[in-house]
Amino acid sequence: MTKSIYLDYSATTPVKKEVLDAMIPYFTELYGNPSSLYTIGQESKNAIAAAREQVAALIGAQPAEVYFTSSGTEADNWAVIEGAMWKRKQGRHVITTQIEHHALLHSGAYLEKEGFEVTYLPVDPDGFVRVADLKAALRPETTVVSIMFANNEIGTIEPIAELVQAVREAQEGFGTKILFHTDAVQALGNVHIDVKALGVDMLSISGHKIYGPKGIGALYIRKGVNLPEHMHGGGQEAKRRAGTENLTGIVGFGKAAELSRENLETHIEQLTKLRNYFIDRVREKIADIRINGSLESRLPGNANITFKYIEGEAILLLLDMKGIAVSTGSACSSASLTPSHVLTAIGVPVEEIHGSIRFTVGDFTTKEDLDYVVEALIEVVAKLRNISSVSAESGF
Repeated sequence: MTKSIYLDYSATTPVKKEVLDAMIPYFTELYGNPSSLYTIGQESKNAIAAAREQVAALIGAQPAEVYFTSSGTEADNWAVIEGAMWKRKQGRHVITTQIEHHALLHSGAYLEKEGFEVTYLPVDPDGFVRVADLKAALRPETTVVSIMFANNEIGTIEPIAELVQAVREAQEGFGTKILFHTDAVQALGNVHIDVKALGVDMLSISGHKIYGPKGIGALYIRKGVNLPEHMHGGGQEAKRRAGTENLTGIVGFGKAAELSRENLETHIEQLTKLRNYFIDRVREKIADIRINGSLESRLPGNANITFKYIEGEAILLLLDMKGIAVSTGSACSSASLTPSHVLTAIGVPVEEIHGSIRFTVGDFTTKEDLDYVVEALIEVVAKLRNISSVSAESGF
């Protein structure tokens, strides 16, 4: 029987049993509409309030500062687009980076079509945004800065507190107010997050990255930031995002946040050990590889590796035949042949970008799983390189 090993926890995570158990009653027993005044409606309303407290506690926020959304993507869109529109009388300049998730890059493209100017900051070879580059890009008409907390492809964790401080110093000189947003979807549950210590105005998160359900996210909006309502209709989410709440998703997100907060230290330690073990084994057994991203300031479960001279898609497919699920670093989706914008931004040569694979370990990964993956990689890489060298010699 073929083994089944999942190493794509950055794409999504399985729902933990405790989370599912917390959700189930709200499908069939406690299903009332939270806006209804009768008992089962109020029970649902109370469940949402409890989940809001659980999510807020994980990021150091006040419950009233957490607004549930359908996803991290929606939270990103709300923060950046609505933030820019709200502040457009002050100016029409937005700053983000070249390595953001497409939820941010496409939001930037939308704003450009609406007459805004968007600056996309470069990064260094490890994927870090330079504070000096941010300072140089800031100007009086800048209204929104959005820099991701941790990169979804290479795992580099950005110095958000320093970047926020640079923005605060600049705005004092300009006599304006600049909103700072960070996409923390990948960081949530993998990094200590304290929105007050960071000083951010807005922060996006998602439930399915921390062993919660899909289809639920949240946007932290600091008290005093009067971001306009995002969806129009009823009075849900303090009249900022209309629509009947995803009750089961919210309950699941809350429980997942509670578990993440309780187990954060153990989780980080365990994943860091597994990741380092995996990288060391691959380095020992396979020649001509590149580890992409910072090794010091990195998400605990992330290993983005370039295997030179071969195609990442071929590696992925052959590993899949052995029951191993990973993701290619050469495209944002399996249907795209465009080289990864993240690896391009950190200076990886195009021919090597296409040989990149992202491995991400999680709470259910074992050392034995990684040993099996390394042995499979040795075989797959050797096979593909042999084919590649034969093709080169034959002129094809």
